[in-house]
Amino acid sequence: MLGASALCLGAVICTTASAQELQFSPYGTEHCIEEQRHIGDPMDCVGESANICMNESEGGFSTVGMGGCYDKELQYWDGRLNAAYKRVRRDAKEIDAEMKELGSAAPSQAEALLAMQRAWIVFRDAKCDFERAQWGGGTGGGPATVSCHMVLTAEQALFLEETGLEH
Repeated sequence: MLGASALCLGAVICTTASAQELQFSPYGTEHCIEEQRHIGDPMDCVGESANICMNESEGGFSTVGMGGCYDKELQYWDGRLNAAYKRVRRDAKEIDAEMKELGSAAPSQAEALLAMQRAWIVFRDAKCDFERAQWGGGTGGGPATVSCHMVLTAEQALFLEETGLEH
């Protein structure tokens, strides 16, 4: 009887510990980027908020904690990437319409952007699969894969944010 109670208590404690809230804010990354824009490389800031999250969250350096903190920053970068992509795609479509109106035979910028983004997704996934494979099936492969997605997504987001299509 005591064994079953101890097992139940262990399950409750484990569930509570794994449900611990991660302390994440994108502020660390955003602040770093603002500083780096004029004096350095904003890519140096990627992972800053995830690292703060790991330091400030209980269990932040566990496999689950690291993966969770990297994922939170990945979601932040994914939001930036999607916003930048929508802006660039809108601008590309406007330019394509103007060029068509002028009778230009120039290739479609919107189609080229879409092809680039699709190819980038395939590249990102393959590169991060390779990253995971280097862990030989170990538990560190999960956080390494999410970190890889975070870094490559940030790089693509920053690239698209800097893309200013001229009319």
